[in-house]
Amino acid sequence: MAKRTDLACFGCFRREWGILRALILGCLGAGSFLAQAWADSPAEPPAAPKKPHPALGMNLAGPADWNTELPFVDVFRMSRPWVSQQKGQPWGKGPPLELDQYGWVKRLAPDCWAETPFCTIQGGHYPSGQYTVFYEGRGKLDFWGAAHMVDQQPGRIRIQVDSQKGGFFLRLLETDPNDYVRNIRVIMPGFEKTYEKEPFHPEFLRRWRGIRCFRFMDWMHTNGSEIRRWEDRPTPQHATFSAKGVALEWMIELCNRQQADAWFCMPHLADDDYVRRFAQMVKDRLDPKLRVYIEYSNEVWNAQFPQTRYSWEKAKELGLGPKERPWEGGAMFYARRSVQIFKIWQEVFGGTDRLVRVIAWQAGNQHWMEKIVLPFEDAWRHADALAIAPYVWMNIPKQGKEPTADQVAQWTVEQTLDYLEKVSLPRAIDAIRRSKKVADKFGLLLVAYEGGQHMVGVAGGENNEALTRLFHACNAHPRMADIYQKYYQAWTEAGGDLFCYFSSVGRWTKWGSWGILQWYDEDPRQSPKFMATMRWARQLGQNVFLPE
Repeated sequence: MAKRTDLACFGCFRREWGILRALILGCLGAGSFLAQAWADSPAEPPAAPKKPHPALGMNLAGPADWNTELPFVDVFRMSRPWVSQQKGQPWGKGPPLELDQYGWVKRLAPDCWAETPFCTIQGGHYPSGQYTVFYEGRGKLDFWGAAHMVDQQPGRIRIQVDSQKGGFFLRLLETDPNDYVRNIRVIMPGFEKTYEKEPFHPEFLRRWRGIRCFRFMDWMHTNGSEIRRWEDRPTPQHATFSAKGVALEWMIELCNRQQADAWFCMPHLADDDYVRRFAQMVKDRLDPKLRVYIEYSNEVWNAQFPQTRYSWEKAKELGLGPKERPWEGGAMFYARRSVQIFKIWQEVFGGTDRLVRVIAWQAGNQHWMEKIVLPFEDAWRHADALAIAPYVWMNIPKQGKEPTADQVAQWTVEQTLDYLEKVSLPRAIDAIRRSKKVADKFGLLLVAYEGGQHMVGVAGGENNEALTRLFHACNAHPRMADIYQKYYQAWTEAGGDLFCYFSSVGRWTKWGSWGILQWYDEDPRQSPKFMATMRWARQLGQNVFLPE
């Protein structure tokens, strides 16, 4: 299981190394492009910069069996897509499963079964006790790992779970093709009578009370999404949300319950019909007092993401930018497709009063913002906000530019935090200020689509165990709260608007310490990052959860 968790986290490493690579590409490409006349400043002066209203938003951790946030009382919603097994074969080497449109197994071949893990979380950081399993259809289910069966009757099973033993597995041993097992629900202790009307865990709702906006990038599995058509989307009827992302209906319901604005990332492959029907459902169901942030995909500047490479391909197809520098054309395609999506939302909503149309780019690359992305086909005229991710970054490679992983691994916690405060923090603040100048030039708000600390080994540095331990210790150190306070103060003083922290709850690994908390049951008072962030939100007038 550890191996599979590490593989899942590999995307984090790819993301960080992609940032470094994209920074290099961006600087090279921008320099050559500045000479192009059609990348000049706006032909007409934009309206005066909009008045900022700084507020705290949150990026929610994506659905997966190793998710430690536990937002849903039905843990099957986080289960891994079915793993096909066959007698005498290695793990996961069973034949392709015959699934229905929602991902339920319709039939099993002889000597085969399907199974899926839940709560692959170590240290007992999910509820123990008696879980209730509901299902429809006829078949045979079994459990192993941290769970064993207590009793069963058709359509209902009770299992006893000991979270100290790690995760647990459900096996589908038999299923009737004429009435196959479906609609499986695995309900945490105490919620079997309320889960249908109250799908969200009460601790999850309490923890994020008062958050101004939820960014659903990871909930929508935006990076590398394969969704093209409306029919491809995840729905409440789907077996699990870990395959395609959380259903839109549930995202809207969360925002309505929490009275939080929604930030949606449109899949990079999605057609216009998908965008239109997505917007229509939001218009029909989201509380009309709430606003909607709209963004095309995520980090379409980051060369390690499929959506970025797709933008390069589309640029070649459409003849955008220099052929020898497809990344420049990719930025133009990003601007064009963003505006197309904005116009669809505007048509559906009958205007832009409730919309915040977001164009996002790399925080350290103002040249691209100013000279390529925003001016292209006057994209800035159709946007409301320029978004950046002004991380306080400390990306340490195995070799190359100093300091290297071996060097930093010898530092004390205090020395490392000195570097974070005296080098990384000023660098982040400078990126904020320079980005704000660009936003002001085009009459846009400056928002943060992500942000927070960014202490991580890259390019082999992540394999230095001493470095990883050091970074984890820094993230838990009380001094981190002081650094965060200065960081948020700088954002406010610079004129920043919404700031969406990355990320909500997630276990710290060698791939990064992104979670503002690590576990759903963690005492927030022990997290300097959490407390400093929530104190800032309180100062801004948000009624957030702050257990002083």
